[in-house]
Amino acid sequence: MAEVTLKDVRKDYAGNQVIHGVSCAIADGEFAVIVGPSGCGKSTLLRMVAGLEEISGGEITIGDRVVNDLEPKDRDVAMVFQNYALYPHMSVYDNMAYGLRIRGMTKAEIDVRVQKAAATLELGPFLDRQPRQLSGGQRQRVAMGRAIVREPKAFLFDEPLSNLDAKLRVQMRVEIKKLQRALDVTSIYVTHDQVEAMTMADRLIVMNKGVAEHIGTPIDVYAEPATLFVAGFIGSPAMNFLETRVGSDGALELDGARLTPKTRLDPGRAVTVGIRPEHLAPGGGLDIQVELVELLGADTLVYGRLSDGNSLVIRLPGTQVPKSGDRMPVHANAGAWHLFDTETGKRLGTA
Repeated sequence: MAEVTLKDVRKDYAGNQVIHGVSCAIADGEFAVIVGPSGCGKSTLLRMVAGLEEISGGEITIGDRVVNDLEPKDRDVAMVFQNYALYPHMSVYDNMAYGLRIRGMTKAEIDVRVQKAAATLELGPFLDRQPRQLSGGQRQRVAMGRAIVREPKAFLFDEPLSNLDAKLRVQMRVEIKKLQRALDVTSIYVTHDQVEAMTMADRLIVMNKGVAEHIGTPIDVYAEPATLFVAGFIGSPAMNFLETRVGSDGALELDGARLTPKTRLDPGRAVTVGIRPEHLAPGGGLDIQVELVELLGADTLVYGRLSDGNSLVIRLPGTQVPKSGDRMPVHANAGAWHLFDTETGKRLGTA
């Protein structure tokens, strides 16, 4: 086990910078999740930690060693890929043992490690099977077993659940998190799924266009997103956004609702106000016309429109079911409104 530290890590392709100076210290035993949309640079960042991509600037440290110039095999990390990357002609046992054999370990030591990992992952009955005889979840466990037997300083996961169906994804993310806690190994996990990220991470690294826009615990990122992008990306359904300007008295007007920022803002400043669907409730200063209702069982999602044309999504308990076409007043508690600078996208505070 070891701390993984990134200091101003950058990546250029043909003169175009795609990773813009990411700095982060991932503690020994921590489960860090790099999350963001397709093309944001999350897999590139992970591959630089693994040594599969050269870095253009900065420093990566694993444990007490700077690994910038080390080959992947010398970094003492194990990687689990999206497509499992299993040898189709080998048994489960041989897939898990292969990396240890090429390192020159004895048969006895290999067998101890493979049997231990198989027991942990409940793969014992399948050790003689080939990958084609396994389900997707079983194949993913074999790929994890191959990483576990190496007893590395860090695990690296590159969207390992993307090929699984929704139900199996939920089961596997629970298994991965439980396994990581049991092994207490530093882990870096890449995903585009913000629900997966929120439920698994000790700490999130939210990427956007090669920039780490927010690094923090899932609760911190959810409660106080650093930018408009982070606010819109983390949370399902996404945060509602309404654009306005600071009035001469420092207040904000929103289609009948009046907000007072907790920090003073200059009059005339363009501000984007955000509110999460679950923080809106019936009754209050905003009046919407209901356009669509989605019944989800425990919850109901209400899609409506304000008189100024802006749309809102509201999450209500499943027992509260308005009808399309209804007028519905809604409100949010003080402090639930998030304020962002419309031009820079940076957080300004709450109202």
